[in-house]
Amino acid sequence: MLRIGILGGTFDPVHMGHLVLAETARDTLRLDRVYFVPAADPPHKHGQVIAHKDDRLAMLELALASNPAFSISLIDLERPGPHYTADMVELVREKLAPADELWFLMGLDSLIDFPNWHDPDRIRRTARLAAATRPHYEIDWTPLEAALPGIIHEVTLLPMPGVSIASQNLRRKIQHGSSIRYLVPEPVRDYILEQGLYRL
Repeated sequence: MLRIGILGGTFDPVHMGHLVLAETARDTLRLDRVYFVPAADPPHKHGQVIAHKDDRLAMLELALASNPAFSISLIDLERPGPHYTADMVELVREKLAPADELWFLMGLDSLIDFPNWHDPDRIRRTARLAAATRPHYEIDWTPLEAALPGIIHEVTLLPMPGVSIASQNLRRKIQHGSSIRYLVPEPVRDYILEQGLYRL
């Protein structure tokens, strides 16, 4: 039996917060592998400018190269949209052996917003749930339980170091010429600078 984690996102760009979440989950849940699943056409980001999928994929490859437990799944990039997480999780599950254990990894913001996702119950049925926590932050389970009864008993919380990085803020810093050193892996920073990504 393998224990597999999946972390989806646009990764625009991938940053240290993503990597710390994935490594914390790998260590805490004793995962054999964590798959990063870049989204091709996320419905909740329609109308927003997203870096081309080839650039996002290239940055992911650079970021994950040094960790043999991390891999990339192209399951979203290689299928037609719309790209809902519930569909992606089911597709990943179908590729695993029946005895394998699948974990869906998410950040705290995603957990809070989880009731608003497309068909969250299908995700709950398909994979076990794990969510990163922030130091000294108490989750208000009341609205989550009201929308998704029983969820409080289904989510494994992952105590995370105090790493708070958002891709949107990184893009803004790049647009203003500010440094993103140590917020993203150095090869990713070099790629962004060389390709002129996120410039106005």
